[in-house]
Formats: sequence, structure tokens, C-alpha cells
Amino acid sequence: MLERISYYIRKYESVILYLIFGMLTTLVNFAAYHICYTKLQFPNLVSNTIAWILSVLFAFITNKIWVFKSKNFGLSKLAQELFAFVTARLFTGFLDTAIMFVGVDLLKRNWIIAKIVSSVVVVILNYIFSKLFIFRKNKE
Repeated sequence: MLERISYYIRKYESVILYLIFGMLTTLVNFAAYHICYTKLQFPNLVSNTIAWILSVLFAFITNKIWVFKSKNFGLSKLAQELFAFVTARLFTGFLDTAIMFVGVDLLKRNWIIAKIVSSVVVVILNYIFSKLFIFRKNKE
């Protein structure tokens, strides 16, 4: 039984780590937004942008080191990977901002509810984009 569990953990290690660090990235996003919006009293969209930047940087670092185990830390390669990673998340970042704008600024809903809705949409889309476009080479 333990051998079978160990086999599946090894087989799906990157997926498991992607999910774990994805949850942690969401926590970074929520915490940064909460601090900026409720404690520092920044406007909604400023708070959301800061939270997005911090969570994308966190996701990049954790994905590079632990999920995909990229060992190349040369400045050129690092810049190339960071650019590709950020570019791939710009669409969902804009979508996140739009959902927060509509939910908080236009509909006057609680920021936590808007953030949960936004996070669910963003996580699903980031996974789909990663699976279909960014990490597709792993299957070829």
C-alpha cells in the first residue's frame, strides 16, 4: 500500500506541488490585498495590482525551484523565464482586476467574496493555460 502511494506521489509530484504552491500563491494574494486595502487604505485596484505582482513573483520562484526544478539561475535565462511566466499571467491578472473592479467598486460587494470569485476563475484559467500552452513541451 505504501509503495503504491509512493509511486503515485512520484508520478504526480509536479502536479501535487503545483497545487500546493498554487494554494500558497492564493494566500499571498489574499494577504497582500487585505493589508493594502484594509490596513494601508490603498484603493481597490491599487491593492489588487500590488497583490497580483507579489503573488506572481511568489509563484514564479516556487514554480522555478520546487515544481519544475529549473536549475539555471543565469541572469539571461532567469530574465527569459520570468518574462514568459509574467506574460502568461497578464491575461488572468487583467481578468482578476476586472472582477475586483466590478465586484467591489461597481457592485459594492464585500472584497472577500469578490476575491474568492476572482481567485477561482484565475486558478482555473492559469491551470488551463499552463497545461495547454506553457508546459505543453513536457508531453512532446
